[in-house]
Parts: sequence; structure tokens; C-alpha cells
Amino acid sequence: MNDAYKLLKTLSMLPGTPGNEKAVARFIVDEVKPYADKVERDNLGSVIAIKGDKGPRVMIAGHMDEVGLLVTQITKEGFVKFQTLGGWYSQVMLAQVWEIHTPTGVVFGVTGVKPPHIIPQDKRKEAIPIDQMYLDIGAGSKEEAEALGVLPGQMVVPHTEFKVLGNGKYLMGKAWDNRIGSAIVIEVLKRLDKALPNQLFGTFTVMEEVGLRGAKTTSHLVAPEIAIAIDSGIANDVPGGDPIEQSLGKGPQILLYDSGLIPNQALRRLAIETAKAENIPYQEAFINVGRTDAGNMHLAHTGAAGLSLCIPTRYLHSHTAIIHHDDVEHAIKLVSALLARLDRKTVDAILER
Repeated sequence: MNDAYKLLKTLSMLPGTPGNEKAVARFIVDEVKPYADKVERDNLGSVIAIKGDKGPRVMIAGHMDEVGLLVTQITKEGFVKFQTLGGWYSQVMLAQVWEIHTPTGVVFGVTGVKPPHIIPQDKRKEAIPIDQMYLDIGAGSKEEAEALGVLPGQMVVPHTEFKVLGNGKYLMGKAWDNRIGSAIVIEVLKRLDKALPNQLFGTFTVMEEVGLRGAKTTSHLVAPEIAIAIDSGIANDVPGGDPIEQSLGKGPQILLYDSGLIPNQALRRLAIETAKAENIPYQEAFINVGRTDAGNMHLAHTGAAGLSLCIPTRYLHSHTAIIHHDDVEHAIKLVSALLARLDRKTVDAILER
């Protein structure tokens, strides 16, 4: 397995729901330290790797957290109740295996589901509400569950294996939303081979899935003039889907809009011009429901020119999502080439009103 795949695998498999990103942050700090002039943290736990001290302030960010669950209570029979963290669709949650992370290790559980034999025929097509779900950890009582180390407040993540599929470029794993953005920011920092005409703030935020919270605090610290979020996007190139600008392997998505950002049009045009000049494939997608960290990043202080770049992803917010490695590589090249163009004159022109 090559180094790029190893990085993606490690980031995918690390546990880190909103508010519990410490393991991810520790790994990222170790990865970026050799390539940054300094690494800072905010009080929420986000990581900021800084390169350069002159020129316009450019912030690129991928969030570290993943969708998951939070233990809320243990029933007297030993079943675990939970709160979702991030947007979950109930139909992808049933009969799935989960990891409850306790101080003494991982406890496995499965989302309980009735077999069809005892569901009335007229009820079988109805979706089961999430608040009626529970995790079965194989405990016979609340006391047995607690003896296993399970307590309210603990992090629960999907139990999934990283797999290389098909022709070797399709990668399946959990947490692509948004360890993929984190991986791209890491690789951009690693591959810088010359000084940039700007100050680069490679940022890894916390708690995006519950309201872009880390993006708010980090952008307040950075005070960016250019703010680019790198996140997962929607791939709809599946049976019954509409693949237009939403396909795996056809390049990163330069978003037209999402529910948190109308991008700066000059910055978006520059991204497209850069992609064309560098022969980098790209797509022009949009997200009607959902937003990226750029939604908060572009509002810091007096404002920044904002843009969202996304990696098309199949089966978002489930146990197993699929990405295409070429899209990751092309995103790294596009961000790197765009950074090289963001000098003082260009940024002033982008911000001109």
C-alpha cells in the first residue's frame, strides 16, 4: 500500500466524533509539524499549521470530526440508548455494528432490529424512528454494561474496515466526511516545494457536523482574507441517480453554492481558470441541503472571500462511503496551484468591491 493510501486509511479508521477529535488531532499534529513553521491549537481542539509570515492570509480547512453517536443512557436490561451526532438517515443505521470507546477499550454493539417474522405486514415498509433505536452490546443488565466500561457521554463510531475496491482507485471506508479534507490539507503542506506568496493556515477543525463550530473559532484566530473549505461532496453516479457534476473520478467539485455559502465569484473563477491551466479535471456542483466550514470561515471579522471544494463521495453519512483516489490527487494539485497564484495583487483584486 502506497503512502497516500496509508494516510487515507489511518485517517479513516481513527475514531473522532464531534467533541472527541483528540486522537485525530494528535495524529495530524505529528504529520504536519515537520512541514509547518509552527502549529497552534484553539481552545476547542482545532489544529492550525502555519507556513509563512508575509502576504495575504489564506486559510484552507478540512474538519476532523465524523458522524457518529453519543451514549445517553443504559437501560436496566443493559441496552444502550444514544443521541446522533451529525445527520443520520434512519434506514442506514439498523443492524449495523458500532464501536463504543471506553477508557478500558472498545465495546462492540449492534443496532437492534426486529426480524420480519414479528413485524405486521402493513408495518414492514415504515422507517423506524431513530429515537426508538438502541445498541445491543450483549449485556444482561445495566450493571453488566457498566462493568464493561460503558457510561453516558461516550463516543460511538461505525465499525468499518478500509478497503481498496475494483481497479484499485475506489476506496471504501468510514469518516470520508471529512478525513478526506484533512488528508488533502496534510498533503498540500507536505508537497510545498517553494515559498508561497502568502501566509498559509492549514487548518483542521472540530465539530463541523454539529454546526461548523471549530471553523468559527479558528477563523476568528486566523482572520483570513481567503477562506477555502475542503470537504466531501455528493456523488450521484449510481443507478437511478443524476451523475451530472457528481461523479467519482471526474475531479474535485468547485461548488456553485451550498446552504452556508455563496462563493466569492472572482475566487471561484480563479479556481476554474487554475484547473484549466493545469489540466486538472473538475466539476461544478452544488449542495441544496448541507454546508461546509466555509459557511463560518468567510464571516470572520470583516469577512473573507470564501469557496468550497469538495470530493465526490458515494453513500455519505453511513457506515461505508466510497471515494476515488484520482479525485483526491487532483484536489491536492488544484489547491497547491491555486495557492501559488494568491499573491497580494491577486487577493486585492478578488476582494475588490
